Amino acid sequence: MSIVIESAKQRTATPFRHDMVGSFLRPHALKEARIQFQNNEISADVLKKIEDQEIIKLVKKQKSVGLQAVTDGEFRRSWWHLDFMWGLDGVEKANLEKGYPFQGMETRAETARLYGKIGFSYHPFVEHFKFLKDVAGSDVIARQTIPAPAQFLAELQRPENKASTDAFYSSTEDLAADIAKTYKAAILAFYEAGCRSLQLDDCTWGMLCDKNYWDSRQQEGVNVSEIAQLYARVNEEAIAGLPDDLIITTHVCRGNYHSTWASSGGYEPVAETLFGIDNIDAYYLEFDTDRAGDFAPLRYLKNQQVVLGLHSSKVGELEDREVIISRIREAAQYVDINHICLSPQCGFASTEEGNLLTEEQQWNKLALIKEIADEIWK
Repeated sequence: MSIVIESAKQRTATPFRHDMVGSFLRPHALKEARIQFQNNEISADVLKKIEDQEIIKLVKKQKSVGLQAVTDGEFRRSWWHLDFMWGLDGVEKANLEKGYPFQGMETRAETARLYGKIGFSYHPFVEHFKFLKDVAGSDVIARQTIPAPAQFLAELQRPENKASTDAFYSSTEDLAADIAKTYKAAILAFYEAGCRSLQLDDCTWGMLCDKNYWDSRQQEGVNVSEIAQLYARVNEEAIAGLPDDLIITTHVCRGNYHSTWASSGGYEPVAETLFGIDNIDAYYLEFDTDRAGDFAPLRYLKNQQVVLGLHSSKVGELEDREVIISRIREAAQYVDINHICLSPQCGFASTEEGNLLTEEQQWNKLALIKEIADEIWK
């Protein structure tokens, strides 16, 4: 071990040295139940009971591989982001002609669209969290994942949604202000339910890292730097003034659908803005391929933890442990080893379709991550 690694210590708060982004492959029983529910073959109550059973199994399995923070795997969701948006006041599910474009394929064509002003009065995810916390018990942390405010803003500003958004908001500033206010109310509801670790998933930064996106938007006369500042501000306003014992983290990736990706490019174009957002305790960052660039942008981190997504959730093949350790050492040239953690680059199933690997491979990945983390951080 190098001198850099010799000082490495374990952590007692989220994020932990070996961690997980959030979503897991949906088991067969859950997929089958979802189909039966859609075909009106079982009731919502029966579906919920099956979800409950599978979440109980999932939490037990997460504990068995040593995870100290657990999620419900997003088992009650279809999407990592849209289901949360649909639960907010003034938002409805809508169908589109085309889905999100990924490399070589297209997602289901669904979106979140406004039918009124945005607000928070009740959200089913709060009850979902209460169930998770009860199942998790006192020996691990129950962690809640939701899409970031910036992700919601980006969804509402898609060309397909512009008319409905403009019908209720005459300015981007008013829209961003209502999003921040709504998110703060939602986060406080999770807090009252016992949540002390909340993760904001945010693909907007992966998009902003993509040179093709920058070039195309600049040709349209759009200032991409101003978009980055807007996204940073709506995220920052949503998490300002929250309780001190609530840990807020954020996850950045470049798309994760059926083992494909959506954008490419290193963090350098957005690093100073992204890592300058106040009150974020840790960043979960994609670093499993060359598409994410090098570690140099980590120099802009302040006192936050960075969870290096060096393991791919898109493929079943296990990474070479020595390669992973070497990359951790490389990252430690830019950020202290005790501000580094390890995880997959994203969840295993950002949507219910899931990535192209088996459940056994999924758990083997997490076991390897723990082995490497335990070797480095004593």
